[in-house]
Amino acid sequence: LLAFDISNPKQVKFKNRVKDVFTKYYYSANTNLIYAYKDTIITYTQTKGTNGRPEMFANGSVFAFNSSSSGNKTYGIGGSTARFTLQNSSLYTVDQSQLKVFNLENAEKPVYIKDIAIGFGIETIFPYQDKLFIGSTTGMHIYDASNPLSPTKLSTYSHVTSCDPVIVEGDYAYVTLRSGTTCNQGINVLEVLNIADPRNPKLISQFSMINPRGLATKDEKLFICEGANGFKTFDKSNVLKIGENLLSFNKSVKSTDVIAGPKSIIITGDDGIYQYGYSNSNALGKLLSHINLTPMF
Repeated sequence: LLAFDISNPKQVKFKNRVKDVFTKYYYSANTNLIYAYKDTIITYTQTKGTNGRPEMFANGSVFAFNSSSSGNKTYGIGGSTARFTLQNSSLYTVDQSQLKVFNLENAEKPVYIKDIAIGFGIETIFPYQDKLFIGSTTGMHIYDASNPLSPTKLSTYSHVTSCDPVIVEGDYAYVTLRSGTTCNQGINVLEVLNIADPRNPKLISQFSMINPRGLATKDEKLFICEGANGFKTFDKSNVLKIGENLLSFNKSVKSTDVIAGPKSIIITGDDGIYQYGYSNSNALGKLLSHINLTPMF
């Protein structure tokens, strides 16, 4: 885990490194062995192809967080597919099977606290009030984080095997399930759960989608990314009829995840990061910026 000081975004400063907290396991069918890799600092030579681009590269994901306050509590604002999140003076991350807890009381010097076993197929984490909502390929887990350094499990909502981002607002959790190469017999739907009793989440409505990914809410709107198919905006004022209240469908925006910020909408996709303003109509507002991240291959 790396900590940077970005108070001056033109002069980012590396502050600290917490080693040996993330482990990635790989299975080799050729040798029937399981390999474990750990982070270290290495020096290497990179071979370039004839077009000047690297022939090999490592896949990775980056998520940006703003600060959002509610009363005397602070939360991280990230996309629904994020694998780490901030809540007050704690940082939570998830890997394929564990929730990892860090103390950020001294932000420059994160302190690793412990691992909490969740189960396999863990994909995403979303904070809301004093709870953590963790999406997996088989369900949504709800953890009580009122004791920030020792979250405890409240319940699990199970669904068919599908890729599973989740967001929460008020008494409702919104979950998209989609089929994909790693999601086996997945279905393509939006599910709405009543979580008024977090120990007993209940499915109250379900709507067909094309191949949904990340999602976000803003006021009475629900935004859903449909991958290469486009970007949808729904009226969610009636949670039992969201699927019947499609406000707009922008098929030109390739969307993977979305962050609905206070002043703009940030959409990530295969061809980069887009920032749109809000519109008085139901469509996306004016395009404010675009960072081109065209895939290398």
